Amino acid sequence: MDEIYIKVHGKWMYLYRAVTKDGDTIDFYLSPTRNTKAAKRFLGKALSRLKDWEKPRVINTDKAGCYEAAIPLLMKEGKLPEETEHRQIKYLNNVIEADHGKLKRLIKPTLGFKSSKTAYTTIKGFEVMRTLKKGEAKAFQIQPGS
Repeated sequence: MDEIYIKVHGKWMYLYRAVTKDGDTIDFYLSPTRNTKAAKRFLGKALSRLKDWEKPRVINTDKAGCYEAAIPLLMKEGKLPEETEHRQIKYLNNVIEADHGKLKRLIKPTLGFKSSKTAYTTIKGFEVMRTLKKGEAKAFQIQPGS
């Protein structure tokens, strides 16, 4: 997990993102604040989409205090397994840092966004296109007669 700054309507906002150890995008969240509440909301949203057996054994973050406070709160609520290890080691976060660079190259030509809604929608489109390009999307077949 990590966050980057993006400009929305002339103000800096935080784009929280989570990826797997292979670089596959799990989820993202756009927030005007970088605090425990925003980190908890993002992580709770990302975890709610996962089945119990898909929940992480290890979460790597930078040394931001918001994660340090949010993760125990989610464990207490039962949304995150108690045995989940939280590692705040700078270099273990390199997978997402590299992924941020690729996303920033797509965002930079937009010269900022006019509203949070357009920022969220555009970033969602970027993430979908990057998911398809990386081959993360599951192929499906249309059954005859459906």
